[in-house]
Amino acid sequence: MTGRRKSAIEDHFDFAPELEQFLHDRGKKEQADVVHNVGRGVRFSYTRQSEALGLGHAVLCAAELVGDEPFAVLLGDVIMDGQIPATRQLVEIYEATGKGAIHVEEVPRERLHFYGIIDAIRAKDPRWGERLLQIKDLVEKPSAEKAPSNWGVTGRYVLPPEIFGHLEKTKPGAGGEIQLTDGLRALAQEIGLWAYVYEGKTHDAGDKMGFLKATVELALKDAKLGEVFRSYLKDLKA
Repeated sequence: MTGRRKSAIEDHFDFAPELEQFLHDRGKKEQADVVHNVGRGVRFSYTRQSEALGLGHAVLCAAELVGDEPFAVLLGDVIMDGQIPATRQLVEIYEATGKGAIHVEEVPRERLHFYGIIDAIRAKDPRWGERLLQIKDLVEKPSAEKAPSNWGVTGRYVLPPEIFGHLEKTKPGAGGEIQLTDGLRALAQEIGLWAYVYEGKTHDAGDKMGFLKATVELALKDAKLGEVFRSYLKDLKA
């Protein structure tokens, strides 16, 4: 899913003959090969959300491409850093149970109103322990007083195709937006929906401070740049 003037992902995996030739002319064959092979063996299909009418509407725009198959939703401005890839965890839950799954994290009380919050009970499945939750309901950006829990929805979802039918029935709310939360509520109540409490760290790169924190923390973990960057930060502090 892309939007107007947001073609960076499409361009990244496209052929770039001018760049390849530029690198070859300067004797940088290795870099030219990287550029040439970046999209090799991978097929992409794109659809565009013509208007910003909410996350639910964005997911609904992909219905024709997805068809009658389960699918994953990954929000590009949410960076999830853990030992096990976040989406893989949800895929494993879906494959084992046949039900959709989303990631949640514990949210400080003062930030509950920025998240979709779930009302859930612990599933106590031995395969996933206390981290697997059975969702009873979801509330979009509640006040701390009205929040049913402190488990906030993060940016990873693995969902069955039935979600499209629920989103088609969802009435637009404020600003004409269709909220994915409303579709998830209906899905949870009809066929069930899991939540998994994420084991890693989540960065909200859509927030300025979150973007800066993600940049610093991930740079420090980089095998090539980490030590040099850490030394640079120490020099700044001095």
